[in-house]
Amino acid sequence: MANIRRALISVSDKKGVVELAQSLHALGIEILSTGGTAKLFRENDIPVIEVSDYTGFPEMLDGRVKTLHPKVHGGLLGRRDLPAHVKIMQESDIPNIDMLVVNLYPFEATVAKPDCKLEDAIENIDIGGPAMLRSAAKNWKDVAVMTDAGQYTAVIAELNANNSQLAEKTTFALSVAAFNRVSNYDGAISDYLSSFNEDGTRNAYPGQMNTRFTKVQELRYGENPHQSAAYYQDQCPAPGTLVTAEQLQGKELSFNNINDADAAWEAVKSFDSNACVIVKHANPCGVALADTALEAYSKALKTDSTSAFGGILAFNMPVDKAAADAISQQFLEVLIAPEYTEEALAIFSAKKNVRVLKIALPTGGDTPWEQGHNSHDTKRVGSGLLVQTSDIHELTMTDLTVVTKKQPTPAQMKDCLFAWNVAKYVKSNAIVFCGDGMTLGVGAGQMSRVDSTKIAAIKAEHAGLSLEGSVVASDAFFPFRDGVDVLADAGAICVIQPGGSMRDDEVIAAADERGLAMIMTGVRHFRH
Repeated sequence: MANIRRALISVSDKKGVVELAQSLHALGIEILSTGGTAKLFRENDIPVIEVSDYTGFPEMLDGRVKTLHPKVHGGLLGRRDLPAHVKIMQESDIPNIDMLVVNLYPFEATVAKPDCKLEDAIENIDIGGPAMLRSAAKNWKDVAVMTDAGQYTAVIAELNANNSQLAEKTTFALSVAAFNRVSNYDGAISDYLSSFNEDGTRNAYPGQMNTRFTKVQELRYGENPHQSAAYYQDQCPAPGTLVTAEQLQGKELSFNNINDADAAWEAVKSFDSNACVIVKHANPCGVALADTALEAYSKALKTDSTSAFGGILAFNMPVDKAAADAISQQFLEVLIAPEYTEEALAIFSAKKNVRVLKIALPTGGDTPWEQGHNSHDTKRVGSGLLVQTSDIHELTMTDLTVVTKKQPTPAQMKDCLFAWNVAKYVKSNAIVFCGDGMTLGVGAGQMSRVDSTKIAAIKAEHAGLSLEGSVVASDAFFPFRDGVDVLADAGAICVIQPGGSMRDDEVIAAADERGLAMIMTGVRHFRH
């Protein structure tokens, strides 16, 4: 047990610190503090000793040196169970400091500002704070260390219940949190400073990337049962992303559940209209727009009801009783929506193994993060890491160029934009047949684009869906005319694709020959 008799409090973020100090004072714990924090305590009639008075050494160098003193670090690091430590501390007049409360200069918030200058960043690099945190955290058996206001309430409750003592499991957990905070802080500094070029300009990618994630849970196994796995989240996850989900019922999510659920949720939340997306093995096998959840689900299921078996369902609208009645007839692994009616949840409660997730849609803003997007995607390759900006490009009408003699109708143009958005979430090579706001056939992940086109047509045939009058989206250009011929043979009358092939003229000529309208976007959407 750590006996708390003296606390040093020096915080940049003052949230909750007055209440904390009042509680500590009520327990008879002596409080040391620095500059602004000490002033705040005096204004609230809380007895406090300034660190400069305690050490006999004034703050100097514009506050850069405040706590870097043996009386501070000796008080934090001295082991109470070692007679030699006790003896030297007594001889040196170094009392124990049993609690440290420090949150660091706001470096991350400072460099996040678009107008931040290097000089501003440097002055917001905390030196004394991390040094004290490391000292206190190293001596966790005797010293409690807090780095976040969220820790205050539980610690005070334990002190009140245990005569100003804290259990070792508490001080160890606080120590781990402190080392994690220092690690994250140093990582942010490294990321920022290593992004500068020799001429003083900043590179979009730092010279050293320090990835920082917090474990959400350990998983039963990985992609296969012989693999172990765990699920982690960003330190500051974007709103409306999968990691923010609330699981309302069902078994624990598996590795593959999480991977597929992310694919489904990212796809469905990309639509402005009410939509349903069904995903199997990370690929959409059915997508539809409709006014109601039931209609959207029914249309999406028609695309490929066979693949939808055991799949992931995602809605960007509330799920009501009518939709729940229909969905409950299907075997599914995960259901995701921003909201459910009570009647819908009552229906799903009978399917206890179905994982029902609730995720609030992002409210939007100026940045990708506010819009619910990660700014970058990463992929491990051997002992390396590929990093790229996220594919969040949205087409506008000004991006589109009709390159054929035949012009698309407004209805065809609308379906093309829908198909294009679906193709963005289909593994390359991606071919998506659509009509009337629903997918009709999806060809995914083939080495040949013409094979993807044939598979999409076969899928539609097996589902009993006609492709006559349909539109098609291709995530990348057609390298030869054969893909155009296959989709025309299937009944398509309009195609949207990026263009950019050395044989574009041949492909356009084929479209004209087959009576197709062709729209080029100038943007590719590979998804590997």
